[in-house]
Amino acid sequence: MTIRERALSWLDAMQDDGLRKQLEDLLESGSDADLEDAFYKDLAFGTAGLRGVLGPGTNRMNIYTVGRATQGLADYLNNACASTKTPSVAIARDSRNLGDVFVERAAAVLAANGIKVHRFPRIEPVPVLSFAVRDLGCDAGICITASHNPAPYNGYKVYGPDGCQITSDAARAISDAIETIDPFEHVKDADLEAARSEGLVCEIGDDVIDRFIQAVMSCSVERDQDQNARLNLVYTPLCGSGLECMQRVFEHLEGIDTSLVEAQAQPNGAFPTCEYPNPEEREALEQGIATCRERGADLLLATDPDADRVGVAVAHGNDYVLPTGNEMGVLLFDYLCTMRNKHNNMPDHPMVVSTIVSTSMIDPIADEFGVEVKRTLTGFKYIGDIITDLERKGEEERFLFGFEESYGYLPGTHVRDKDAISTSLLICRMAQYYASKGLDLVDALDALYRRYGHYANKTVNVAFPGADGAAKMKSMMERMRTETQTGFAGRGIVSKIDYATGVADLPKADVVEFALEGDAKVIFRPSGTEPKIKCYLFAREDSVESAMGTIAGLEQAARDWM
Repeated sequence: MTIRERALSWLDAMQDDGLRKQLEDLLESGSDADLEDAFYKDLAFGTAGLRGVLGPGTNRMNIYTVGRATQGLADYLNNACASTKTPSVAIARDSRNLGDVFVERAAAVLAANGIKVHRFPRIEPVPVLSFAVRDLGCDAGICITASHNPAPYNGYKVYGPDGCQITSDAARAISDAIETIDPFEHVKDADLEAARSEGLVCEIGDDVIDRFIQAVMSCSVERDQDQNARLNLVYTPLCGSGLECMQRVFEHLEGIDTSLVEAQAQPNGAFPTCEYPNPEEREALEQGIATCRERGADLLLATDPDADRVGVAVAHGNDYVLPTGNEMGVLLFDYLCTMRNKHNNMPDHPMVVSTIVSTSMIDPIADEFGVEVKRTLTGFKYIGDIITDLERKGEEERFLFGFEESYGYLPGTHVRDKDAISTSLLICRMAQYYASKGLDLVDALDALYRRYGHYANKTVNVAFPGADGAAKMKSMMERMRTETQTGFAGRGIVSKIDYATGVADLPKADVVEFALEGDAKVIFRPSGTEPKIKCYLFAREDSVESAMGTIAGLEQAARDWM
């Protein structure tokens, strides 16, 4: 079947008038490339669920691809729970366009399959969904979100009963179930009003959010005498889902004067004030920084649309400095250890968990405080898996902190995903602590660099768009594995690790790592959610200038290679 024939078959089968009109326009006046991209494959279901551009097509997010994925999930759950109980699923969404429509679609399909649905009545962050799955004893969770992607995107994250994003095995089983489903012929549907009256669909009450906020506040490791400095703070949810929970947290914080970036305070899936709502990017924080300048603020907090990641801008000198994800992770880890030691409540055999693509600066800090470092593959679900494993052993209290370089952090065990809400609480407390010593967070970071050496990191993204992008990425990764390399950026290669062959106790992964002479490293990994290869660069030098110079050389070599 050709691409056009596949599109025409969809046009014949679709009942949604809006999608029909979009597809008609695409067939009549759209480009061949756009039509091909919409239909050349099915939107892939992986450990991150679904993520794609909104619109008609097999490779797009729409009510039919959402319905198909949900039917696959329902088949999987009913099979897994057949001999024990009727399964249940919690559903949330952030501020993305059509999120409410996709929640209703998922709820109707699940109810039609006899699965009980607990749904939030309004937008809520990813960590609240993770918490709700555990709190309500659900067998799975769904969050309709595309994280920090631009406005044309939406997505569908699936969580397991532990509140963690589903395992690779579960993702494969669900994907296999989805493969057998025709989105127009095989997806069951229920009348939502009837499902509500039958008790198959119910709203999640505010008591769940109350318990979440209580769990967040328990992540605080300070005592009143640790914070005696006032803090002027600006917060932006970047038109996403963080406002409700963050305002609840701010109510508990003494000595902090908080204001909002008004143009970004309310949910808006078009993200009119920042095209790319990613707190890693300074451009996304510019309105917040402008508000900080107006109000003489000490600190800007910016949570992404689903409020699982947080970015920070720190008033330092005459500018606002943005610590990287790695730098904030190091600051938070050192602060947690310092507070724990200060108050004599460090657990026995403490553990910090990070990823293979995050900074190695945590190692000397961990050595000093006697903390075990555990590293996982990229993806916070692997960090969640380690917490769950500790919980099974009765050793949950060992977990101090988890983080990844892409601005995801978790300072507690109340959820099994990154949590910008509890992290923001900790950042505020940490900023107050250092302010009481006459330091801002940049000063505190500089002190750590002087103590442990200058660690520099950078992530380079190279896009491979279109139908042939996946093939190009596969070819490049295969070339790295099979070709013999002797050097990189003028440095000899000390070792090459191919994670696809299995490394230590980590699952196999499409990742290649090169350790270089002079305490440098480069890692290549295809993105799991976007058509691009990520290259992670690492250097440690005696000065910041030398470290950044090394990173610049590594970046040029990586771009030349790709």
